[in-house]
Amino acid sequence: MSELLGRAIDALRELLPLGRWVNEGVKLLLDHGATVFDSVGVMVEAFAQWIEQGMLAIPFWLTIAVVSVIGWRRLGAGFGMFVLLALALIVVTGFWPQTMVTLALTLSATLISLFFGIPLGIGCARSNRVNACVRPVLDFMQTMPAFVYLIPAAMLFGLGRVPGTIATVIFAMPPVVRLTSLGIRQVSTEQVEAGNAFGCTSTQLLFKVQLPIAMPTIMAGVNQTIMMALSMVIIASMVGAGGLGNDVLASIQRLDIGLGFESGLAVVLLAIILDRLTESFGVARRGRDN
Repeated sequence: MSELLGRAIDALRELLPLGRWVNEGVKLLLDHGATVFDSVGVMVEAFAQWIEQGMLAIPFWLTIAVVSVIGWRRLGAGFGMFVLLALALIVVTGFWPQTMVTLALTLSATLISLFFGIPLGIGCARSNRVNACVRPVLDFMQTMPAFVYLIPAAMLFGLGRVPGTIATVIFAMPPVVRLTSLGIRQVSTEQVEAGNAFGCTSTQLLFKVQLPIAMPTIMAGVNQTIMMALSMVIIASMVGAGGLGNDVLASIQRLDIGLGFESGLAVVLLAIILDRLTESFGVARRGRDN
């Protein structure tokens, strides 16, 4: 019985060679879409490099002061002091330049994700057909192991920050699409009818009623996108994206526990600061709405 099942599985494998189809598809893209991918790569490279150079050009003491003040204003003196001490620790351990590179890559990928993700989420909220088509794609993007995205990204865009940014965008976009759609769909019928009663057009209803009410949920999506982008940027060091991921990868290759702890701690501190700050905007808005 087991032998028959094995033969049946082998026969089905021959009829459905998914791996070979994917390899052939990527090869086809390389053969016929090189110009397009080169153009996309140039734009992503320029955008990411512009943000990275801007982050590195700012003196570390000015960045620490500004972020600490923002943390104090948004979440109180306690968090402002935590930001001050956390960023000072990163400077003292010598990981400030790598942290700024990682932050720049995270911001680049996040901004691209929001640029495409929020309109896509609006489309999903306003059309059940679009939502039905997009949801399986989002499921695929969100559940596929992150390392897998690096393979086609490196093949199509080479090594460096471009494939890292592209892979990060694919991995980090689903939360903002889902939560934008969810937030708009959760706007009550009464509020929509009130907007219609005042003569709002479809566009006015979206920008003056639905999006403002859905903003706390959308901000939660932005927060999750930033967190996922940060986690993926570290993994993207495997294709030469740079930043703290290089030090984490080097610590694994050398079995250097100290280097791994210091670079990993910088990632943790950066993640906490980004998480709390972005979360505070949604909470503050929710408090005002209530």
